Amino acid sequence: MLQRPQANEFDSYFTKYVYNVGDKNINQFLRDQEQNIVHFYNTLSETEAEHRYKSGKWSAKETLGHINDSERIMSYWLLSVARGDQTDLPGYDQEGYVNHGDFNKSEVAALIADFQRARQSTLSLLDSIPPAAWVRTGVVVHKRVTARTILYIIAGHTEHHMNIIKHYGNRST
Repeated sequence: MLQRPQANEFDSYFTKYVYNVGDKNINQFLRDQEQNIVHFYNTLSETEAEHRYKSGKWSAKETLGHINDSERIMSYWLLSVARGDQTDLPGYDQEGYVNHGDFNKSEVAALIADFQRARQSTLSLLDSIPPAAWVRTGVVVHKRVTARTILYIIAGHTEHHMNIIKHYGNRST
């Protein structure tokens, strides 16, 4: 079982994401998280999924679109670091991605299916990473991290956004 990264494997910027996973089996966490997200979004009407809990905040649809985009980008980071690429991997403009994603024009079912494809791709990638590669280091957004840290960031970032959506609510009624 892949162990949670140690504090010396990542910059403090990533702490909240890594610790959102806890000490759970990361592979099972990712699978359970996928099921929980699918279930949650399947309970929303199109109107509920477009609701913003506060002006300037993302709707549930935009949040899932952001999660989908982020999973793809972070999976690329994971692949690069696990394969020993020493390129300083860039961040991304999350606001720009959401603004240009037009996610509120998508049906909830389409966003769910997109999430499932992205998550399955991430899970498939895990099978191609040999044990020694999980502790390889690389640089992501000018911060040194291990490959396993990136996997925890993927899961923890998703959990972070789902906690916000669930806490603040997404229903307009």
